[in-house]
Amino acid sequence: MKQFFKFVFASFVGTLLFGIVAGFFALITIAGMIAMQDSTEKIEDNSVLVLNLSGQLAERGEDNFFGQLQGNATSSIGLDNLLEGIHKAKDNNNVKGIYIEAGAFAADSYASMQALRNALLDFKKSGKWIVAYGDTYTQGTYYLASAADKVYLNPQGQIDWHGLSSQPVFVKDLLAKVGVKMQVVKVGAYKSATEMFTGDRMSAANREQTSAYLNSIWGNITKEVGASRRLSTAQLNAYADSMITFSAPETYVKLKLVDGLVYTDQMKGIVKKRLGLKSDDAIEQVTVADLQNAEDETLDDGDSQIAVYYAYGDIVDGAVGGMFAQNHKIDAQKVCKDLEELAEDKEIKAVVLRVNSGGGSAYASEQIWHQIMELKKKKPVVVSMGGMAASGAYYMSAPADWIVAEPTTLTGSIGIFGMFPDASSLFAEKLGVRFDEVKTNKYAGFGTQARPFTEDEMAYLTQYVNRGYRLFRHRVAEGRKMTDSQVEKIAQGHVYTGQDAQKIGLVDQLGGLDTAIAKAVRLAKLTGYSTCVYPEEPGFLEQLLEQTKPDNYLSEQLRANLGDYYEPFSLLKTLNHQSAIQARLPYFPNIH
Repeated sequence: MKQFFKFVFASFVGTLLFGIVAGFFALITIAGMIAMQDSTEKIEDNSVLVLNLSGQLAERGEDNFFGQLQGNATSSIGLDNLLEGIHKAKDNNNVKGIYIEAGAFAADSYASMQALRNALLDFKKSGKWIVAYGDTYTQGTYYLASAADKVYLNPQGQIDWHGLSSQPVFVKDLLAKVGVKMQVVKVGAYKSATEMFTGDRMSAANREQTSAYLNSIWGNITKEVGASRRLSTAQLNAYADSMITFSAPETYVKLKLVDGLVYTDQMKGIVKKRLGLKSDDAIEQVTVADLQNAEDETLDDGDSQIAVYYAYGDIVDGAVGGMFAQNHKIDAQKVCKDLEELAEDKEIKAVVLRVNSGGGSAYASEQIWHQIMELKKKKPVVVSMGGMAASGAYYMSAPADWIVAEPTTLTGSIGIFGMFPDASSLFAEKLGVRFDEVKTNKYAGFGTQARPFTEDEMAYLTQYVNRGYRLFRHRVAEGRKMTDSQVEKIAQGHVYTGQDAQKIGLVDQLGGLDTAIAKAVRLAKLTGYSTCVYPEEPGFLEQLLEQTKPDNYLSEQLRANLGDYYEPFSLLKTLNHQSAIQARLPYFPNIH
């Protein structure tokens, strides 16, 4: 027996020592890999930037080191990284052109793709070239690829060109099957977010506004593609109406949508010819990541800084966790703390708030509004709107000194609603659970799930929601230098594109993040400056701790596999955790 325990103890010590040594070498390896990622890249002369348009386009790129190490990271591309890479490629004399390869690419909005396309057009102003190739082109990737000097397609390829549609999801009947219905108080004829839970089709007002912003976005797409391909908007609309998605590839050439039909391997010869290389020469390829790590050839700078603060996702009072929780939130508590720190930072002379959100909690939006008002007392604040900056996101944007939006940004939606589930039928009819009540005061039982609201209770809720709407409207009036009555004429929950919002005074200027930064520089009266990005990306330790959350990888895979249906499932899963009073766009616009 003594020998047995000695053997067990020796095995235990040996295993422990092995684990310590292995862990030590693993940490050294990880540190080395991180150091290699951060090292400066040398860009060889006569290089080409390769943009592989595959995966999900996100507002901001994140380095998920552990996900990459384990092979679990879902394919995601940061819009910020792409824009930075294209900008650096334009200014780097060793980069001669861009090769775009279209794949399975999905963007959060056409506004994000519009920003990317404008960066490609700006790249061409340097005199450099862009060529694009795709085995197939989705409508979004063709929109981007059309900015190229030459667009090529596989001889057996396809171009999906069909126009835009919106197909909102309605779950009233689904909830009724389990004995749940929504009690709603809303302000604004166009405030359509609640329709998902209370109707089975779009209201006339919602159909009107949806048609308006779809046509506005499609008008931008056809105008821009037409300018690049030398086609009229009438021609492009005729193509969409004739189901050219199923046309023979040779037809795309005749219709001037592509310049040639070639196989993948033949694209090498086309790129080599552009670079002046012989057939047996190798092509020097660089990626966006290479350019990010390359030394910037442009001169800044000075000690003055412009802070770019990214705020994207639902606006919440606190992070909602769980399997269907979305990865990014605008948590009012964190954002307010960050903005307070930016206000006190002497080196930061102006703040650009990059907003991409359909809104969320009205209370959280008010807290961020207050913090931006405090920030404005010390330095200029400029808002750059991404794919969406509507409802609660417009609430928090309204006090800015200047608002910049893409023409296809969805914004406005000045209105709020309260939504409260009534599960009394679930308990009584489905589960056979009954409730009784004893109370000391008339409204002591308010908020119980045992019964729906009474008429009096709904009246008080209506007063409360109306007061919130008047405050929202007044905040907009203060920020945009309008009267409350002027705002009322364009409010009522109405959604606008950035292009239309500029005409009615909700937006000051059309453009992207660069436009907003340039305005911030002018407002701060700077001659030299550099930019810094907030909030900072999670470090090694934070990513390590994040791995302890069991739903992290699972939720990413659900998003990838469910696609368009992830958002409504996510909403139903987290509904009870959300603030009852909301200022937000329709939960699921579902634009294709």
